[in-house]
Amino acid sequence: MREPSSAAGAASGPEIGESLKPMTLLEHLDELRRRLMRCLMAVAVGFAVSYAYHEEIFQWLALPLTRYLPEGGRLVYLKLQEPFMLFLKVALFAGIFLAAPYLLYQLWLFISPGLYRHEKRYALPFIVFASALFIAGCAFAYFVALPSAFQFFIDMGKGYTPNIDIDFFFDLVLFIILGMGAVFQLPIVIAFLSMMGMVTPRFLIQKFRHAVVIIFIVAAVISPTTDALNLVIFAGPMLVLYVLSIGVSWIFMRRRAKTGAVDGAPAA
Repeated sequence: MREPSSAAGAASGPEIGESLKPMTLLEHLDELRRRLMRCLMAVAVGFAVSYAYHEEIFQWLALPLTRYLPEGGRLVYLKLQEPFMLFLKVALFAGIFLAAPYLLYQLWLFISPGLYRHEKRYALPFIVFASALFIAGCAFAYFVALPSAFQFFIDMGKGYTPNIDIDFFFDLVLFIILGMGAVFQLPIVIAFLSMMGMVTPRFLIQKFRHAVVIIFIVAAVISPTTDALNLVIFAGPMLVLYVLSIGVSWIFMRRRAKTGAVDGAPAA
């Protein structure tokens, strides 16, 4: 028989010493507070490490643009405090990036008490694959999407000397990189929804046309350009991820059905 959800915090849970009784609202809030404090500490450590290399990190982020700048083109700042504020933001988001696996681990520890024992075995795969997909999304943005977009803009402005504000540039790069990193989490989201029986492969296939429309809308929001080529470049990986998510949903649906059969519950 399946263990009751109220016993999800037993010895099989993520931490030793969790109570067997259901958690009250205040206990949930206290648990959330503890997880958030640990996340903030991890980000603070990442920030301290990243700030020591903030100039190198920014120069590296600027490479997809600076390689296309014509002679005389440069990054500039318009306000006296902009370089200082920029380097703080660079260090902060680099620190979040470094702490991302630990943040995902804390997220898992927070939600795992609501899962069944056999579902908690997915903790390590969840952290590994979520981190790998996030890095893959950021890498795609840095190595493919950003150079294509910047080359498009520089080519459109031929005959003029670009003086690009560093704060605006960083915000744009950050939005695109984090946006693609978030989009690449689609298989993980589908895996959770499939684990809970909320979506099935048949449902995802039936909604494929709707998904294509939504994907191109998201690509249009993330992409800084309006040309068709860059829109396809941003939308292409999302379409591939959606198709991959159908396979992920099928795997989790089969496992959920087998688990239900073993426990005597009706298969999903």
